[in-house]
Amino acid sequence: MGTTLAAVLALLTCTLAARNLTPSAFVRLPTRWLLNTLRGIDSFVFAILFVAAVGLGPFAGVLGVALHTWGSMAKLFAETIEDVPAGPLDAVRLTGASRVKLVSYALVPDVLPGLSSIGLYMLEFNVRTSTVLGIVGAGGIGLELKNSLDLLNFPRLLTVIVIILLMVTAVDQLSSRLRRRLG
Repeated sequence: MGTTLAAVLALLTCTLAARNLTPSAFVRLPTRWLLNTLRGIDSFVFAILFVAAVGLGPFAGVLGVALHTWGSMAKLFAETIEDVPAGPLDAVRLTGASRVKLVSYALVPDVLPGLSSIGLYMLEFNVRTSTVLGIVGAGGIGLELKNSLDLLNFPRLLTVIVIILLMVTAVDQLSSRLRRRLG
């Protein structure tokens, strides 16, 4: 959920942070500053803050993952957009197309494989991150890990660790297959 929320927010802000789409420093620099701030604060720290704000549970973890991932994903999306050759964008601009049409018809087809790859990588990364967030009370399998450790229930702890490893491996394999198809 956190990765999905972050992807939506990143798609909305990445064009504002890309130099080739937003030449105005008045818009681009504050956007980049916001994204750097979000990226600079770890998901773990965000989760602690949200546990204090909204209470224990997975919602705090989702928000923590979403904010940090938003900053990271939007920055990587903006860099992918900046690497697009200027020719097709300039050609669409010269036709008098609106910004929405420019993004839809000239930009999206070129950057979609890169954005998809970044999104899948962030999902994979966040699955690993989410296992730790339960330690601070943000719910999920990390909470089971912490409870098993606190109770010295080593068979249950081993089971939780095996589940985490299987989950991370499954997401990694799925992500690799999807990236190969997109690439």
